[in-house]
Amino acid sequence: MLKRFLALAVAGTMALTMVGCGGSGEGGDAAAEGGSDVIKIGGIGPLTGDAASYGVSTKNGAEIAVEEINAAGGVEGMQLELLFEDDECDEQKSVNAYSTLMDQGINVLVGSVTSACSIAVSGESQKDGILQITPSGSAKECTATPNAFRICFTDPLQGQVMAQYITEQGLSKAAVIYNNGDEYSKGIHDAFVEKFAELGGQVVADESFTTGDVDFKTQLTKIKGSGADCLFLPFYYTEVAYVSEQAASLGLGLPMFGCDGWDGVIKQLNGDTTNIEGGTFLTPFVPTDSDEKIQAFVKAYNEKFGADPDQFAADGYDAIYAVKLAVEQTGGDLSNEALIDAMTKITLNGLTGNMTFDENGEPDKTAKVAVIENGAYTAKS
Repeated sequence: MLKRFLALAVAGTMALTMVGCGGSGEGGDAAAEGGSDVIKIGGIGPLTGDAASYGVSTKNGAEIAVEEINAAGGVEGMQLELLFEDDECDEQKSVNAYSTLMDQGINVLVGSVTSACSIAVSGESQKDGILQITPSGSAKECTATPNAFRICFTDPLQGQVMAQYITEQGLSKAAVIYNNGDEYSKGIHDAFVEKFAELGGQVVADESFTTGDVDFKTQLTKIKGSGADCLFLPFYYTEVAYVSEQAASLGLGLPMFGCDGWDGVIKQLNGDTTNIEGGTFLTPFVPTDSDEKIQAFVKAYNEKFGADPDQFAADGYDAIYAVKLAVEQTGGDLSNEALIDAMTKITLNGLTGNMTFDENGEPDKTAKVAVIENGAYTAKS
């Protein structure tokens, strides 16, 4: 059942593959006419602020892919150039970053990294007709426009899959905390609650918070008296770190489950995972996976950046290779129409799974569940 749900869910993930187009930008026009030997790929994500881990990782992974492809001769006689802008996980700043990149003549957009920013930018990219691939924007609306694709799982899918997974662990009374002001968190929450009930489970405590909150003791105190046998936390790693520490201080020892936004929590906790040991979350990538391709990427990432890559780095890497495949599919035609059409014809054997893309911009691929053990993420079957 888990594999079945994962397969369904994956279609909501990979906005990644909308590769090198951009006919309405100057760079797009020139390249489409054969007047350029460079494919300009724009990237947008948070390089500073609370969500910086996501943007920095995505940029780093994309850089490695660009270097590999260029070293191997480029794509259809052209070299790749990555131009990456910081949006601080702010919607208006993301739109501004997009305008900056378009002024630089990008052919393809890889971004934004987070859901709300990706949705905000897609309104503009649709007008320009440029191919937009979000590596990790998981909200359903991220691929609502015909020019948008994604790499990651959709929010509804994550909620459904984790409801299935938790049920399979023999747990039936869930407590949930979610960010009611965040589309990502709310989308996963709503799908989880619906699916968990459908599977015979009961949500015995349903607590919320708003962006910027750091004190969760009120919610956790209510949960402690609810009779819950597990805790589902569908939000980002920064708040997950706070919750894990505060739950321990209250003596709340429930097993914790989450979503792909957890990736980065070990770094946030400075490697001390005592209070979140055994925490389990959905992810497309685990750096300890023995797969030869993954280990080669981990080695390259370590050598360049002095750290292990996370799923966002892998998403960024796969997004660039999706662009490469799309350009090869068109024979070097960088027009928007050609690249968007090519996205539905390629097969990407990526770090985050082997995938194809449908006309709605959704990827079809498999997923992994990771568990936090001894200060590291470990793939769990």
